[in-house]
Amino acid sequence: MERKEDKSLEDLVREKGRYDVEAYRFVFESLDHLLSKLEERRHVTGAELSHAIRELALERFGFLARTVLAEWGVDRTSDFGEIVFHLVENGFMSKTKGDRKSDFDDIYDFAAAFDHAYRLPPQTKEPKKDPKK
Repeated sequence: MERKEDKSLEDLVREKGRYDVEAYRFVFESLDHLLSKLEERRHVTGAELSHAIRELALERFGFLARTVLAEWGVDRTSDFGEIVFHLVENGFMSKTKGDRKSDFDDIYDFAAAFDHAYRLPPQTKEPKKDPKK
């Protein structure tokens, strides 16, 4: 699908008005993050992308991941589907014949995925000081 008449991402956000431009950028970053972990480049599913978004959000924002996503207008995995399909409809991403917006529905619960299951990253311990010195 061709990009609609040089529409920018910012134009798309103004037109759709529901999600912050950072949410769209983060979906792209999450897709790149996911693709970089695959042995070979291939089409990914809505569930795979949803899990990659969660992983990158926790890595980047830690315990604030859910808050950051909410600030961008995202509070459920179906929002990822909306964003992806806005991008598809405007030529920023592509899809296969079988891809559906509903592929992103109810992949995980945000409270469980970002709050309850969050664990602080392990802290690195400083070497013990030699008491003789």
